Amino acid sequence: MKFAKLALLAMAALPAIAAAQDAAHAGVTTGQGLAALGAGLAVIGGGLGIGLIGKGAVESIARQPEAKGPIGTNMILAAALVEGATLFAVVVGLLVGFVK
Repeated sequence: MKFAKLALLAMAALPAIAAAQDAAHAGVTTGQGLAALGAGLAVIGGGLGIGLIGKGAVESIARQPEAKGPIGTNMILAAALVEGATLFAVVVGLLVGFVK
């Protein structure tokens, strides 16, 4: 199972490696590349956070089905806050890297 995850990660990284090689020839600076990498890491972190929020909400509803409404409301609120912070991090990362 670990090999499958590693192979999937390697296949996902191939387009980024190719884009980095193309960017090296296009005059993209190291700072711009790091800003894009930071924006990508922010998206990955936000996705993991929202996934954990959803997991916790589903487990809570499974334990107490009568609390479905408040749990769902709190889950959506927490996911929206994580999404907002992620979007803010992406915008800041891209502005730092690509606005001259």
